[in-house]
Amino acid sequence: MSLQYLWTLFSTYPAQSINGLALFFAVAGSWLLLATRLREQRAVGHLASAIDLDEEASLLDEPTRRINRFFYAFGGATLGAALLLSWFSTGL
Repeated sequence: MSLQYLWTLFSTYPAQSINGLALFFAVAGSWLLLATRLREQRAVGHLASAIDLDEEASLLDEPTRRINRFFYAFGGATLGAALLLSWFSTGL
């Protein structure tokens, strides 16, 4: 695809193009949230089985919890951006 064709597509259907971008952000943000939750559950399960404890909060170290919080915040912000883009595209 040439750049001229993409520009023509965007200028002809601006709402659909912006809504497609919002869909991309929504899929990326939801994947990030799901992947972070799955990684967190696997790490806690592995550590709990290794030391036979069921306390989630004390198992993960601080850097791991901090990076998980960052990924949750970034995924939520991406979903929020997708919602705003989708609302913006309805007004075009």
